[in-house]
Amino acid sequence: MAWFAPKPLLLPDIIALNAAYLNRKTAFVDRGERVSWADFGTGTNRVANALAGAGLAKGGRVVVLMKNSYAMAEAMFGVIRGGFVAVPLNVAISDAAVAAMIGDAGARAVIASDEHIERIERLRKTLPAELGDRLIGLDCRVDGWHDYAEFVGGASAGDPQVELSPQDECNIIYSSGTTGLPKGIVHDHGCREAWGSDMAVPLRYHSGAKTLCNLGLFSNISWVAMLATLYAGGCLVIDRQFSAERCLERIQEEAITHTAMVPLQYQKLVECASLSTYDLSSLDAYMCCGSPLAPALKRAVMEKLPGDLIELYGLTEGLVTILGPEDMAEKIDSVGQPSPGQRLLILGDDDKPQAAGNAGEIVGHSRFMMAGYHNNDDANAEATWVHPDGSRWLRTGDIGRLDEDGFLYLVDRKKDMIISGGQNVYPADIEAVMLEHEAVSEVAVVGIAHEKWGETPLAVVVPAAEIDADALTAWTNARTGRQQRINGTVIVDELPRNPNGKILKRELRDTYASYAGKGGSS
Repeated sequence: MAWFAPKPLLLPDIIALNAAYLNRKTAFVDRGERVSWADFGTGTNRVANALAGAGLAKGGRVVVLMKNSYAMAEAMFGVIRGGFVAVPLNVAISDAAVAAMIGDAGARAVIASDEHIERIERLRKTLPAELGDRLIGLDCRVDGWHDYAEFVGGASAGDPQVELSPQDECNIIYSSGTTGLPKGIVHDHGCREAWGSDMAVPLRYHSGAKTLCNLGLFSNISWVAMLATLYAGGCLVIDRQFSAERCLERIQEEAITHTAMVPLQYQKLVECASLSTYDLSSLDAYMCCGSPLAPALKRAVMEKLPGDLIELYGLTEGLVTILGPEDMAEKIDSVGQPSPGQRLLILGDDDKPQAAGNAGEIVGHSRFMMAGYHNNDDANAEATWVHPDGSRWLRTGDIGRLDEDGFLYLVDRKKDMIISGGQNVYPADIEAVMLEHEAVSEVAVVGIAHEKWGETPLAVVVPAAEIDADALTAWTNARTGRQQRINGTVIVDELPRNPNGKILKRELRDTYASYAGKGGSS
């Protein structure tokens, strides 16, 4: 029998311990306002106790629909400290989607800011009656709403009286919906503890970290950065939105050491005309994820930015590979190896593990796999592969291959794969060829209907210089295999993306479903 049996250390415990021991150290910076760890601990306690005082029971789900701010962070982590479930929503979604997600989550409270208060007001008649009067708005004077500062300010600053276990739900994050309807991804407290502690080391966080968050705080990309910083006892610098100039200014002003951004943001940074005028010497390690980072862009980032670039391939559902700077030169086409403690396999069409070098569906197992999709047994079953040892593994829906050293190479999304003449065609292979053309800035290849072949590839291109669409089609087809030849090229000003920078190929397929295959632009 063990002499000591410490209870599991969960996210609320980390916040409480940091508030006690880091005390006056700065935990957050928001528009020049600096918030200490002690004040963050007090603020999150007040949020938790205020919600409990309003009749919310443990496990009650709280929708957070707010712009980036310290108040949003305090609200989300305050919800979690009280034993409630934080449901942060993407602020860019439609009113109908907001109402659907509030209903799907079974929300019992809403915390909103700015124009999102008005959005909730427009939806009041369609929202669950169980919300009652638990509508809380930042700087709000709307009938039927509580003003956030008054609601929280009147509550106790003492530790919430709630017992939590690793199996209790912590948050629900809705998927981006790039391949269908968004699904509610449930993380329990044990999972979120693992996200923070397991990711802090490979992403090189430390107690002196100053992390810039300029993606929406509803995104799991931001959550990775926030959790790793909280576990390391660093400081989070919150920005409302991204622009290259603003990002560079913040790095210089606040001596930023870490950040987590998507490829499009890094592309805008390295293309910024004034990049060389900023002092970026504080940069230590910065992560890129959300979509694959093209090798040419990796090289440009490493050439133009100081510090260590770390590429992360991962899913909110809970699987991560890491490509660190030590392996960039030799394995630049890969997305790295599984982060410590994770297992990864490639499955063939028969669901049997494949040997190194063979492409198939990526499946994995980790400490921070989701508890499951909320209210969606069919999706849970579809996302599950059972290992011969009986353990449940996560199906990613991505196609990849592992080399002899265990490095993962992405081939494509399973649902984006084009079947032309009975052959599998991977858009990413064609996109890689087209990105070699000096006039191509961005490209997305999608499958469109074809009478003879069933499907055929179409390229949608954002140009870096003037280019004839038909000439680009001919150039591409001279460099690809017979099955990979594109039906045509469409020139556009920009590609549709979600807030995390992922290209919405579903929208492109819908837009160009009736494309005639004659090249051209739109």
